[in-house]
Parts: sequence; structure tokens; C-alpha cells
Amino acid sequence: MTTAPAARRVLVVVGAAVALLLIAVVVLFALLRFSPMWGALDMFEDGRRAEAFRTMDTTFPAHRVAAGDAQWPFAVDERPLPAAYTFAGEERSTAAFLEATETTGLLVARGGVITHESYQRGYDARSRIASFSVAKPFVTALVGIAVERGHIASIDDALDGYAPELAAGGYAGVSIRQALTMTSGIAFTEAYDDARSDVMGLPIQVYGLRRSVPALLARLERARPPGLERAYASSDALVLGLVVSRAVGMPLAAFLEEVLWLPAGMASDAAWNTDLHDHALAHAFLNATLRDYARFGRLVLQRGARDGSQVVPAEWIDDALRATDAPRVDTAAEPFGADFGLGYHWWLPDASEDDAVAIGIYGQYLYVHRGHGVVIVKTSTDAGFAGREVETVAALRAIARAAATD
Repeated sequence: MTTAPAARRVLVVVGAAVALLLIAVVVLFALLRFSPMWGALDMFEDGRRAEAFRTMDTTFPAHRVAAGDAQWPFAVDERPLPAAYTFAGEERSTAAFLEATETTGLLVARGGVITHESYQRGYDARSRIASFSVAKPFVTALVGIAVERGHIASIDDALDGYAPELAAGGYAGVSIRQALTMTSGIAFTEAYDDARSDVMGLPIQVYGLRRSVPALLARLERARPPGLERAYASSDALVLGLVVSRAVGMPLAAFLEEVLWLPAGMASDAAWNTDLHDHALAHAFLNATLRDYARFGRLVLQRGARDGSQVVPAEWIDDALRATDAPRVDTAAEPFGADFGLGYHWWLPDASEDDAVAIGIYGQYLYVHRGHGVVIVKTSTDAGFAGREVETVAALRAIARAAATD
């Protein structure tokens, strides 16, 4: 007689539990759907990259970097790109290369004259495009300005002197110079085809688990003694961004705006993505137009000066484009560089030409050829980017030579 009521009670309890579980799933889905984490889930998927890379400033939290009225102008004198370039002993089509690498924007400028500017895949001159690791040389330039202005006493200072929480982890005692040359010795994996790697796990840590940049950096361990070997680590740019922000007493984007964006005459607002605690994701998440990336390259060509007014110290530019003497760690996990040298987060292809390049994943390039006085900006959604940097430099060199030919 008591079996039926007891069974009904069990069914009611089970039903209530299932209902609560469904409500929890719906709530969690809603929280995820309208959080930055949602944008991080599929941003690298085919068919999504083109839109994702030009909307990161609105998909994720970001600090605005405002442009001013005193723009550094470009004139325009359109010229054809070279039809071909030489790589691996054969002549290859420039147009085919640009298509194969899913180019979204290409800008070529010599001095203050744009000789080529084109956009594809829904991009245009107003698009704010994700830099990925092209952001790194902006960070190192800000270090140089902070040193010149007395906010940082010396690049031989320890990082944890400016960010004390680092003293408990692998960055303890590591100098600013060692982070600039990526000889920090930190254990940080840069495998872009492995979701478990440190760099690919950053969005989950930052937006899913709501961890702050300082907390993440403080947890990192040391792989080798600092100062001995060079190993590419995006955490070195993250830590430099944190140190600059602490040293100058303002967000990194605000310092960028004050000391570089406005003095260099950038024409459009930019944005620097942050974690959920307002710390800049300094290693990769600057978003700007092609023309403003080119203005930064133009600044580098002119040893940090705009029309005779020094923005970045000239000696700092010289040092930034000088390769570190530290040997490279032999690791297949490093995504870029092949046998390139490395300055202050600038890649130096080889000694045969006076050029340097900033490289971001999926085919973002800021290339400067000091011998020809040419800047090239290339943005892309290239899924086959890994290992393509040597050929890309060959193509960019051919474009630079053609732009420098009167």
C-alpha cells in the first residue's frame, strides 16, 4: 500500500533534480554565450577567422587607444606589385601566394608614400585588425620610452622589482633585458596546434577561469637559468606589458596613447584587449588599422622620429633591431623564426639585407626594410602559417625591391 506513494516521491525528487540540472545548464550556457569566452571558442575555425580577427576589439574586453588630430599623413602613388618572387630556387607567383595565404590586407609604403593598398575577405581601410604577436614590438618600444622618461631605471633591473608578485615564481630575479631578448628561461609552451599549450590555454584561463595576467605570470615556472638561451615565449611580452604599466602608473593602452599613438600621428583609434581585471594582453591583442601599423613601421625606419621629433629613442630602435647573442633553444615547439635572429621581439631574417619583421600567428606581418626605406603590412587568416615565414620574407623582399625602384 505504501509502495506507490514512495515511488511517486522518488519520481518527484528525480524530476526536480533533472529540472534543476536543466535550469543550471541553461543558465551556464547563457553565461557562456554572452561572455568573452564564447568568442574564444571558435575564433580560429575555418569560416570564422576573417570576421573574428577584425572584431576582437568588440568581442573581448578592451581599452581604447585614441587617435588625435595631428595625423602623420601618407600620400598615395599606386604601383603594381611584382608579378613574381624567387623562393627555393624557383619563381613563384605573387598573386597566388597572397591568395594561398588568405591575405586580408596588404599595404606597401616607401617613406611617406603608399604604393599599394588592398583588402579582401570583408576588410577595408577602416578595419581594426588583430595584431597577434605583431603587438610585441609595440610593447618593447614602450619599454624604451619608459626608460627614457625615468619610469624604469635600467633594463638590468629585475622584473619583480616592479611587479612584486613575480618574486614567488619562475620570473623571480629575471631582468627586463632578459625578457626583451626572450632569454628569461621561463617554461612557457607556444604550440599553436595543441590546445593544452600555455599560449592556447590563455583565453580559457583569462576568460573562462577569470584569472588575471599577474596571477598567471606568477604561476609560471623556470625551465632553464635566465640569460643563457633564447626561447620564444609570449609570456615575456606579457610580463613586460605588466612591468611598464606598473612603472608608469597607468594602463598599458593609456601609456601607448600618450607616448606613441598621439605623437606618432596615428589616424585611427586602436584597442588593446584586456583580461577581466583590466590588465592588457600585451603579447598579442592590439587591434589597429593597416595604415597605423605602417606608421609604426615608418617610425622604426626613421629611428623613432616623426618629422624630426623623437618619439622612441633612436638608440633604443638600434638596440631593438640588433640580434641577441644567446643561442636558440633547440625545440620544435617554437612557432616562428626558423633560423632568424631575434632582437627586442623583432625577427631579423639574416645579415644579407637590412630588414626586420614582426610576425603574428595566422600570417600577420609588419616588415621594415631599412635599406630600401620600405614598410609592408600583411594581415591574413592563413591556417597554414606555421613554417611559412621564410617564404613570406622572400615575397616581402621582392615587393620591397619593387617599391624602391623608381
